[in-house]
Amino acid sequence: MNDLLSILNKFDFLKTAIQIAEDRNEELYLVGGFVRDLLLNRNSSEMDFLIIGNGPDFASEFSKALGVNDVVIFRNFGTAHFRYYSFSFEFVGARKESYSKTSRNPLVLPGTLDDDLNRRDFTINTIAVSLNRNNYGQVFDKFNGLTDLENKNIRTPLDPEITFNDDPLRIMRAFRFASQLHFQIDKITFDAASKMAERLTIVSQERITEEFMKILASPKPSIGLILLYTSGVLKIIFPEIAEMGGVEQRNDYHHKDVFYHTCIVVDNVAQVSENLWLRFAALVHDIAKPQTKKFVEGIGWTFHGHEEMGARMMKYVFDRMKLPTNKLAYVEKLIRLHLRPIALVDEQVTDSAIRRLIVSAEEELDDLITLCRADITSKNPNKVNKYLENYELIMNKVHEVKEKDKLRAFQSPVRGDEIMKICNIPPSKLVGEIKSAIEEAILEGRIGNNYDEAYNYLLQIRDQFLNKI
Repeated sequence: MNDLLSILNKFDFLKTAIQIAEDRNEELYLVGGFVRDLLLNRNSSEMDFLIIGNGPDFASEFSKALGVNDVVIFRNFGTAHFRYYSFSFEFVGARKESYSKTSRNPLVLPGTLDDDLNRRDFTINTIAVSLNRNNYGQVFDKFNGLTDLENKNIRTPLDPEITFNDDPLRIMRAFRFASQLHFQIDKITFDAASKMAERLTIVSQERITEEFMKILASPKPSIGLILLYTSGVLKIIFPEIAEMGGVEQRNDYHHKDVFYHTCIVVDNVAQVSENLWLRFAALVHDIAKPQTKKFVEGIGWTFHGHEEMGARMMKYVFDRMKLPTNKLAYVEKLIRLHLRPIALVDEQVTDSAIRRLIVSAEEELDDLITLCRADITSKNPNKVNKYLENYELIMNKVHEVKEKDKLRAFQSPVRGDEIMKICNIPPSKLVGEIKSAIEEAILEGRIGNNYDEAYNYLLQIRDQFLNKI
């Protein structure tokens, strides 16, 4: 606890807060995530201030003292927020809450320190530290949150069924904290989350998606994903992923169960990349396997076309989950292409096949290969090494072809307006066909990716297209 005090003493702005609380004759505490993270030696820039009094008025006075003008106040809930340099400050007046069956927005009444700690989600977030002169630095741990921090345990301070019934989003938060902190969930709390899963239907999709993406962004996403799956919550919030559970596949370089295989793939990506959308692509790369599953004698389960169907499913998934549309094309592309590289391992593969991969993947080629490497989940190290070596061979070929062809910014060197002029034709489908023929010749290696060769090739093929008119 001495370390906690020494850290708090470094923040000069807390002295200002303490003085304001004293002048207003109000009690002031730090509570929640900031205290939790300090005790776990995790960096945190979000401070939650609990005021036994008027939270918004305290925030207004504190912001003025710090020279901050932009304060967001929610009078109905007795809360306020503002930023100060790299810190995010949240303020709440101590309160009691009650909920209706149809909403997670509480009816708020003024309360005591005990009342406010009672309403919080998990014991690890109920630890409060006094910022009052008479007991500065004293820790209030009504629900043994310190013990739960030490034991890496997540549980609710009150009956979990009541806690989750009041605010079902706490179910998602439980799994998110488990994934972020690498904690376990207390059995009674887990069972309640499973029982109350249907209550999540009253929560806005945006809030559910926000918590889900935080799970994906955690150091080991599979912790949260498996909790979501085994609790039955995944069926409610992302049924397409839940349906992958129990789906068998060929057990060569994959895990036998598609869901658990996918969890490993996501973890593999998380070990090498913080790119959230690459992790999401890893999560959904096999999303269409349940729909394309077919048993072939002598081979086992096959999933022909799952990459194309999976890519086509993304528009619906993005719309339903309120995901940003500017990430849709990226995810679609990685799903659509994730089987392509391994098909190019053959030593006899042509430069044209490599060119097609480069042009199809464009700037996402490195991410595609990262996904493909992560997709190797065999427990046989020899098989893993074999496939990884294959991807190295592919990338070597890619670099060779790129160096030869300068394909990074590939498109026909002869543009549409020039084709119309040379062929004396108006804007039409024929212009696109001629342009595609030039691009095809470049991809096949019949001509180089430069203007002169493309122009001469256009003169050669012009008449065969004009004769179609």
